[in-house]
Amino acid sequence: MSARILIVEDHADLRHLIRMMLEFDGYEIYEASDASEGLEMVHRVRPHLLVLDIMLPGGMNGLDLCRLLKTSPALGLPAVVLVTAHGQLRDIEAGLAAGANAYLVKPFNFLELLARIRALLNRTSDVAVQ
Repeated sequence: MSARILIVEDHADLRHLIRMMLEFDGYEIYEASDASEGLEMVHRVRPHLLVLDIMLPGGMNGLDLCRLLKTSPALGLPAVVLVTAHGQLRDIEAGLAAGANAYLVKPFNFLELLARIRALLNRTSDVAVQ
């Protein structure tokens, strides 16, 4: 069974591009347009990895969701790749402090995103992908 990846991004065009790239690589892809919907999807599909924007509409941002995922073992502790327009050192530090496994600044290279995802999923492959 292929790894499940959840894309949480409010820009539909970018979500679609990421989805196409990851589906081509054989992953099972799910989408959410805000953090609340993302959390609901985490409960439902138990993704192995999230591609997560920081700036999202609604009451919860991507950092909040990342923190919640990384402090709640019941949610499966998926790997998190943050993708955001915030590229200052303090932003990157905040993302990593929230528990992100990787941080990419928009605009990012799609091949780099794919390489980070592959590396993270390979690193966690000691735990069976179910």
